[in-house]
Amino acid sequence: MKTNKESRDIIDVELVELAKQNPEAFGRLIERYKDVLARYVRRLTYFSPEDIEDILQEVFLKTYQNLNDYDKRLSFSAWIFRIARNHTIDVIRKSNSRPQLMFPKDDEVFEWLSLGAEGRNKIGLEREIELRDCRDRIEKVIMELPLKYRDALVLRFLEDKSYEEMMDILKKPKGSVATLVNRGKKLLIKRLKKQKIECF
Repeated sequence: MKTNKESRDIIDVELVELAKQNPEAFGRLIERYKDVLARYVRRLTYFSPEDIEDILQEVFLKTYQNLNDYDKRLSFSAWIFRIARNHTIDVIRKSNSRPQLMFPKDDEVFEWLSLGAEGRNKIGLEREIELRDCRDRIEKVIMELPLKYRDALVLRFLEDKSYEEMMDILKKPKGSVATLVNRGKKLLIKRLKKQKIECF
């Protein structure tokens, strides 16, 4: 029996093939990814909604222009996340100043900081994080981390990407990805403790 991810990947590949023949079919891919990519860009940068919309327009344009280069051996999700990530980082670098941070309301923040049992053990969390009280503060600290660590933590814990998907998105070997995640987690915990954000 196919998993939800496998079924999603199959549908994505079919839509890519349709979009190559009929540009209107690309709209279905946009519908499938516009919300999740908007959330990803918002978590990575906290640009204004207008800026995020501009970024997504460019991301989807680049995606469409490069459909023939899509390698079916990669998941389409990882491929389009890579395009979104690269373009977003380009925008950050071109801005010459750190983007203004805009923190969303509770109902817009991630419902679950993806630190399951395995993640909690590695990061040293003793119990589940009470997100209602802590999630805004934790995400704010994540946003204050250097970009390379923020990037890794957002993908791993907020977007729930596997290490294999992160390798495709970041174009780094698994060891390098794991190092970024582990160092990012240690830095996050250090800053949480320094700011006395005792969610753990």
